[in-house]
Amino acid sequence: MNAISLGLCAGLACLSGAALAAETWGQLSAHQKAAGLKIEAVATEVWRLRAGQPEAFTPAHFRTAPPRTSMAAHSGTAAHMPFDAADVRFRITGRGTVVDLPLQPGEQIYGFGLNTVLFKMNGRRVTIRTSDNPESIQNDSHAPVPFYVSSAGYGVYVDTARCASFYTGNAAPADRGSDTKTEGTGIATSTEELYRPRKPGSSAMVIDIPSARGVDVYFFAGPTLLDAVRRYNLFSGGGCLPPLWGLGVAYRGFGGFNARESLELARSMRADKMPCDVWGLEPGWQSHAYSCSFTWSPERFPNPDAFIEEMRHDGFHLSLWEHAFVHPSSPLYKPLQPHAGDFLVWNGLVPDFASEETRRLFGDFHDRTLVQKGIDGFKLDECDNQPLSPEPWSFPEGSAFPSGMDGEQMHALIGELYQQTLLGALKKNNVRSYGLVRSSHALAAPLPFVIYSDTYDHRNYVRGICKSGFGGLLWTPEVRDAGSVEELYRRTQTAIFSAQTLINAWYLRHAPWKQIDRDKSNRNEFMANQDEVTAAMRRLLRLRMSLIPYLYSAFADYHFQGTPPFRAMVMDYPDDPATYDIDDQYMVGPSLLVAPLFTGQQKRSVYLPKGDWYDMWTLEKFTGPRKIEVSKGIEEIPVFVKGGTLLPLAKPVDFVGAKTTFDVTVTAFGSPTTPFTLYEDDGVSYDYAQGKQNRLGLSWDGDKGAVTRSGGYSGPARYRIVEWKRVGN
Repeated sequence: MNAISLGLCAGLACLSGAALAAETWGQLSAHQKAAGLKIEAVATEVWRLRAGQPEAFTPAHFRTAPPRTSMAAHSGTAAHMPFDAADVRFRITGRGTVVDLPLQPGEQIYGFGLNTVLFKMNGRRVTIRTSDNPESIQNDSHAPVPFYVSSAGYGVYVDTARCASFYTGNAAPADRGSDTKTEGTGIATSTEELYRPRKPGSSAMVIDIPSARGVDVYFFAGPTLLDAVRRYNLFSGGGCLPPLWGLGVAYRGFGGFNARESLELARSMRADKMPCDVWGLEPGWQSHAYSCSFTWSPERFPNPDAFIEEMRHDGFHLSLWEHAFVHPSSPLYKPLQPHAGDFLVWNGLVPDFASEETRRLFGDFHDRTLVQKGIDGFKLDECDNQPLSPEPWSFPEGSAFPSGMDGEQMHALIGELYQQTLLGALKKNNVRSYGLVRSSHALAAPLPFVIYSDTYDHRNYVRGICKSGFGGLLWTPEVRDAGSVEELYRRTQTAIFSAQTLINAWYLRHAPWKQIDRDKSNRNEFMANQDEVTAAMRRLLRLRMSLIPYLYSAFADYHFQGTPPFRAMVMDYPDDPATYDIDDQYMVGPSLLVAPLFTGQQKRSVYLPKGDWYDMWTLEKFTGPRKIEVSKGIEEIPVFVKGGTLLPLAKPVDFVGAKTTFDVTVTAFGSPTTPFTLYEDDGVSYDYAQGKQNRLGLSWDGDKGAVTRSGGYSGPARYRIVEWKRVGN
């Protein structure tokens, strides 16, 4: 890909609204100007509409990173926004701010964050409200994001931390006119007919933002839906680039184990040759949890330094569970008292992460007591909310914080601010991390944290992977529970083709491949077929390890070009209406189409878009567009490789060490092939930002493959190409 300049104005200084209008949208009306509407260019093909006086506390105010100064190339000349400035409406009422934008017939709307039951978002009222339940039909979720994209090739981001509502084409402002042809004829004679959905004659996206006396709205041009998402991700600062070890396998051990028991279980996995890079400790590592002390339990972990050293010696990176609420026994309690909200949670302080001093105190403590000791991962729990619960555990929306932020805004942003705080402690030590988090919000792409959930519907987990790509988010369909060996396999297969392959066995004394039943596992009773299941799970987890070079390069594209590494089919094939509703298969990187099977399914339908596709396991060739019926054994997941792909797969290792070199086999699928770029750096630090990175260009010339290397990284080689193969003509 070529790069085109994002053309950011210094400090987001902008062109005048009149100059922009003459170039792209047409002149703003005198009425709009008098009402305080301003439209300004803030980047190449990125515009900001300012209505009224925006609030001080917004995601853009707390952004993790400045916008990147390069933009992903796209297929052809970028489209202008599909509506004229004269069609933008806004007003400020006693309730807040209302903005409405036109929608054209046939537009498909996607996004609004990480809800796992909603996919296409047309004709709904969509809420932006943080919740512990990502399966709400109102769009409440762990990561509600006020950003949407249209199949017409543009994106819209509303910079607010309020619980905004979006009416996505089911509201018709009176001043836009009406069309009686859409009303139908006759008299309703049933409740079904009376309340059936009706398309308004003149459709609009109506945005209702409570409390605010104004708002900034950003528009991202395409020309395609995927290009608009790329621009949004780069505007956010570019996607995160995890450490190499973060793309291996993560395992969270039994929550009741002490240091000795944790070491024994971890070493048993090494003895079984079961791949694992990250070992997670749950609340029991602390001297007090719910709320948290952030200090080691002297009974369970009497010598934490020695424990950390032994685990790291065995090749494990440690990830510690915590939440932000500070218990009175914590050394952080007194320093944070002046910097906390006016309500307690589980008798713990709620840090005001909107304050730089709060972030410094909290971050420095973690730096001094944990990061400098060798901890390089965190699981940030309970930073979501329970807005609809009659017995909520969290702070009220009316809470007040010393910074001036209220509880509604803090619920929206605490997850993101919490991530930023610990990321700062890690970056001080030049340590890259890849953690877990319970909630996030807008402009979150640069944050190296993967969202997880306590809900557990496998079908919804797959939809979550599709949804995550629309909003700069990462999602793990973690493997935590299984009612059968088949379900264990099916869930693991999905986790392998996700942002993090996580086995969350915190309530099992033994690995699930030894015993899937919780009670039996905790009574030390093992399955009769444990050896068979262990071998099958080993093969599955080794598949994940073989994908690391491919995935690492996909994340590099996320970081530098804004392309989501996991995304819905419609993002790659926006001109194919057959992809508009597909939410049970998805793309991984540039070339892999993944279609998970669910427990009890012997076969499933898979849609293959235009072009050639190869079954990754049988190498059978199919030509799309078409639907096919696919049957796979319980140890296999349907995966198809796009024709023209050069696919680099590595010989699996048990874990990724500081000097691991992957032996890579490159397979050419079909002909001609598109060159592939393997991204290489040290895999653990931020030195790549100073140019210490390489690009290994893979190409197929005639009957053989070729490699070119360029860049400024001179450390141990990460890849050794050991074999080239070709499939098909």
